[in-house]
Amino acid sequence: MKYFGDKKFYSMVIKITIPIMIQNGITNFVALLDNIMIGAVGTDQMSGVSIVNQLIFVFNLCIFGAISGAGIFSAQFYGQGNHEGVRNSFRFKIVICAVITVIGISIFILAGKPLASLYLHEGGNTGDIDATLGYAASYMRIMLIGLVPFAFEQCYSGTLRETGETVVPMKAGIVSVFVNLILNYILIYGKFGAPALGVNGAAIATVTARIAECTIIVVWTHRHTQRNEFIKGAYRNFAIPAELSKNIIIKGTPLLLNECLWAAGMAVLTQCYSVRGLSVVAGLNIASTIGNLFNIMFIAVGSAVAIIVGQHLGAGHFEQAKDAAAKIIVMTFIGNVVIGIVLFFLAPLFPKIYNTTEEVKELSAGFIRVIACMMPIQAVLHSTYFTIRSGGKTFITFLFDSTYVWIISIPLAYVLSHYTALFIVTVYLICQLADCIKLIIGLVMLKKGIWISNIVTQL
Repeated sequence: MKYFGDKKFYSMVIKITIPIMIQNGITNFVALLDNIMIGAVGTDQMSGVSIVNQLIFVFNLCIFGAISGAGIFSAQFYGQGNHEGVRNSFRFKIVICAVITVIGISIFILAGKPLASLYLHEGGNTGDIDATLGYAASYMRIMLIGLVPFAFEQCYSGTLRETGETVVPMKAGIVSVFVNLILNYILIYGKFGAPALGVNGAAIATVTARIAECTIIVVWTHRHTQRNEFIKGAYRNFAIPAELSKNIIIKGTPLLLNECLWAAGMAVLTQCYSVRGLSVVAGLNIASTIGNLFNIMFIAVGSAVAIIVGQHLGAGHFEQAKDAAAKIIVMTFIGNVVIGIVLFFLAPLFPKIYNTTEEVKELSAGFIRVIACMMPIQAVLHSTYFTIRSGGKTFITFLFDSTYVWIISIPLAYVLSHYTALFIVTVYLICQLADCIKLIIGLVMLKKGIWISNIVTQL
């Protein structure tokens, strides 16, 4: 097996990844500007928004996990040329996302404030706990409105990508982020005669942007039925074949649980670090925002693995699937070594653009350098996860991903944060390095090829 492809292979990968990278890049750049704008109002406001976004991130990943199980089938059905199969997979996504959205909104209404309180601890010289909690509660109330268009949009854009259409979601995402950015400027600071709404303005801008993105994708999909055959009659009925529903549930439940538990695990990890004070919460917020801006390559490559490998498997081309996975993983590793080096040396510069304390700036620079060092490892882990998942081995991905976080990462972070005097950046580094064990496990599974299977042949 060759680990480097030819021009045609990389052209195919780039065709899929570039639109996703552009969309993610613009989204994360605007998220950075959002961060700076809210941070300019005050560190307490920035911390409150950060805490709520951490909690909503759990909901977002639950939606992603819910559609991922059906998405495996969509990609393989499309590779097989079975449009009815794609249509039924899409219907399943709509139903499961509606259920999760109702549950999610109910939890945030009933327990949002207590959940946000878990991140608020004394320590360091930064922040007012009561003020931060007030900003978090206010921001959350408005953000709940955006959960509905987000869930709906994910059902559509996910299916479009699985059928090879990545440009339209990219364009909708670009429109969305610019709507968000412009409204942020107007509503946070009260420009052009609008009232200065602070964190509430940021929330209104985000919700409006999500509605715009959802509208664009839904309208385009229904206006181009020749290209998107799955949407023809998609709402005529929701009589999804029992056998398909059963298989999606069997394959999808571990994915749903994995995404929910992984996202919850990330929230718990942040909570573990937060016992060292509000300055840590603010520092991690800045670092994760910068990290997200630089990790767009391996996020996009993960999507490419899911699409390319999934379609090969659906068509029964097992050797091509194995070959493509290996080449893509090598490509993302090399690319992220370069990106990680650049980020490491730029790390001290990014916190300087924030209007926050020196304590927060120093912590965030340290966190960013840890993220930079880990980028090649995280890139390989991300692609490995999507490769194993593309073959329908969802229980294995559940063990590989979220189970590892809860059994290894969280206990390690809890003990080091609560019971040692280690500097918090050192604690963060040790917890990140623990993923090297997961990397070894993932590479062994890839080499053995236990993920290679066609799950739609009999459907």
